[in-house]
Amino acid sequence: MSEANQRDTPQQTGQQPWRGMSHQDFALWGLQDVAYVKRVDIEDSISWAIHSADGTQIGSAGERDLAFAAIRQNDLEPLSLH
Repeated sequence: MSEANQRDTPQQTGQQPWRGMSHQDFALWGLQDVAYVKRVDIEDSISWAIHSADGTQIGSAGERDLAFAAIRQNDLEPLSLH
């Protein structure tokens, strides 16, 4: 197999990577690729908490746009919590 073929995505090769996965593995699939942004009030000021998919707070920012930018700079996909 060539190096180029090793980098093909499942969609390019026609493979279905979820076939044969356990229910637990399927439920966790992709969670390492996202981070959540949640508005929080701290001492009468608004801040934006950044959480990993398991709920652990991994950062904060003074503005929502900055929180999203920080997440993207770390190669994660930002999602909002309400």
